[in-house]
Formats: sequence, C-alpha cells, structure tokens
Amino acid sequence: MTELNAEQARLALVEHTRRLAESAAEAGPDAAVPTAPKWTVCDLVTHVGQTQHWVAEIIERRITDPTQLPTEFAVSPTDPRQWQAWLSESAQRVVSACSDEALDAPVFNPAADGRPGTRFWLSSMLNEAVVHGFDAADAAGRPADIDADVAAALISHHLAMLTSPTWEMQRSESAHAIRGTGQTLQWLATDTFENAGAWFVERRPDGAVWKPGTQQADVTVTGPARSLLLILTRRLPLTDRVAAGVSVDGDTDLAQQWVDNTAHVAG
Repeated sequence: MTELNAEQARLALVEHTRRLAESAAEAGPDAAVPTAPKWTVCDLVTHVGQTQHWVAEIIERRITDPTQLPTEFAVSPTDPRQWQAWLSESAQRVVSACSDEALDAPVFNPAADGRPGTRFWLSSMLNEAVVHGFDAADAAGRPADIDADVAAALISHHLAMLTSPTWEMQRSESAHAIRGTGQTLQWLATDTFENAGAWFVERRPDGAVWKPGTQQADVTVTGPARSLLLILTRRLPLTDRVAAGVSVDGDTDLAQQWVDNTAHVAG
C-alpha cells in the first residue's frame, strides 16, 4: 500500500493548495464549479481556506474532546486578488501545526480508526486540497495533475474513512448502502509499484472492509491512480472509461453502486 511520509504530505498539501489558488484566480469568483454544482469558485475557496485554518487550530490546541472543537471560522478575503496569499497562509498553518513533534500527539480523530489525530487531519487536508484542486481546475478549464503516489495514498485514506468505526454515525445512508453479503471489489492502479496500488473491498452484512493487495473480485477497476481517485470521489464518471483511461472487468453495476453511495458531494 502506498503511503506518504509526513514531509511528503506536507509538501504536497502546500503545492496542491497553490495550484488550487491559481485555478480559482483564473476561473473567477462567480464561476460555477461543474463537479460541485451548488458552489461557485468563491464558495470553494472559502471552504478550503476556512477548513485549513479550523483544522490547524484543532492541532495547535491539541483538542481531544469533540465538544471543544472551534466554533468560529476564518474570514475569507472579499477581494479575489488576495486569495492566493490567504490560501498560502492557511496551508502553511496546517503544515506548521503538523510538525514532527505533533504527529503522534493526542488530537481528536473523528474517524476513530486508530490513526493519531494529527496524521488523520494531515491526510484529510491533503485530500481536500487535491480533490477541490481538481474542482477549481475544472472550473477554469485547466488540467489537474496528481502524482500517482499522492493519489494512491488518498485512495487508502478514502477507504479508511468509509470503513471507519464512526462512518455510520457520520453518513448512515452511505454505511447502510455499502453493506452486502460478500460482494467484492478490486481497485488496481497501473502506475504504482507492484502491490502499492491495489485495494480489495468486501461488503459484509455488518459493514464494508478493505485491505491492500490483490484478490479475485466480482468487479475489478483498473487504471491510473489519479483516475481511480477521481472516480471514487465522483469527480470523473465511471461510465467515461476512455477519458479516464480505466477498464472494468466484472459486475459494472456493483462498482457504480459503490461510487454512487460513497463519494462526498460538495454543496
């Protein structure tokens, strides 16, 4: 399984936030976001910057009690010309908060999946920057590059969230929809090291589980890690396999039903 070390994740967070800011500035504040239909680019920038500041405060204050989570949010600049500086500041604040000394410190992890809270938040903020960076690039008509190792690490984070102990509490409809009676799905990246980009999912009556590696599955979706991540987060349609560069072997409806009931929908 591909995992980024903390320094790689910090660098990627800053870089993808920078790309997001550039795309947002090019698209303009009132531009629609096709992959988040209820949002404008201004909404997207506000969401990302506020979330980064909010998470940084959680880590800085070493909050472990969810009742003590911050209730105030940073104010987004009204002038789009200030977006890049504001987003650079918010990303750098997260990076500074996620110092080596803080990585294993007691911090609230809403997934309750065993990861130290700071490590969970670092992965989550990288996911926000990458996925919403794609949203901003799409709104601006720009390409959105995602390195295979970054995409693979975020697929693992995505599946960890969906199978975490608290997912049913946070997204009960999703948790119920991905239960099953042993149906299996395999996601295979073609541009990562052997076995570093392979994710096997089993849908059980008490919830879905996943593990790295390859096994025979009812459906196997194969393609670049970037495409798999964007399909799983519903940024690229599974049906447009040529554009995404993926192939589907087996029960396509099973894969589509998984995507339909797991991706976060903005707006």
